Amino acid sequence: MKKILALIAASLVICASMSGCGASKSSVSTDGSTSMEKVIGVLGETFENDTGISVTYNPTGSGSGIKAVASGTCDIGLSSRKLKDEEKAEGLTETILAYDGIAIIVHPENPVEDLDVETIAKIYTGEIKNWKELGGNDAEIVLIGREAGSGTRDGFESVTKTSDKCKYRQELTSTGDVITTVSQNPNAIGYASTASVKDTVKAVKVGGVAPSEETIKDGSYVVQRPFVLVTKSDKKLSQSAQKFFDYATSPKASEAIKSAGVVPAN
Repeated sequence: MKKILALIAASLVICASMSGCGASKSSVSTDGSTSMEKVIGVLGETFENDTGISVTYNPTGSGSGIKAVASGTCDIGLSSRKLKDEEKAEGLTETILAYDGIAIIVHPENPVEDLDVETIAKIYTGEIKNWKELGGNDAEIVLIGREAGSGTRDGFESVTKTSDKCKYRQELTSTGDVITTVSQNPNAIGYASTASVKDTVKAVKVGGVAPSEETIKDGSYVVQRPFVLVTKSDKKLSQSAQKFFDYATSPKASEAIKSAGVVPAN
């Protein structure tokens, strides 16, 4: 009996050591930006097909994903904004995976086709309140945006210089919710990852430029932000997570990233 107990105890010790930080795992956990759902889904699928290692994704938003990797509750955080200085000071490292345009979206029946950045800022700060001021219908503009901590909101407000100034009617917790809400309200305007935009809404041009892979890559579409992988500077990834990280940031992954509608950084 003592020998059996000893064997069980030894097995438990081995199992515990296998779950340590640097040990190999059969899955990789990611957490964060809802805008990165499509690109992480594509990368996870191709990676699993090649390696047999699964990649899980928890769409909690950029701020929550950054906190998750900092606390060690996921392998890799996902952020649709760059890290802040205080986050880097906490021992976090950013690696830009891709660049994504932030589409300015309206209802398909809205006649407005083009807005410049200054006008978009005036809309969201409440200076322009009615669509008729922009050549649209005589109707109050309904402002839809993301919640505080969202990478999409941070990117949008940074480009339009509207941080802490937006007069949102609704602040929603995911890209999908913004798209759905705008699609159901003819007077609404919102912003969402270009990669996530569906034909239920219309992406307007910004300064005469439509969001596309080409215009994001050459910088002519100015409302854009990075998609970032977040890791801990002082902690090694598990073998599986490191393999996924190396794959996602390699030239080999470029076609998969492009298929998700974003521009590879590599």
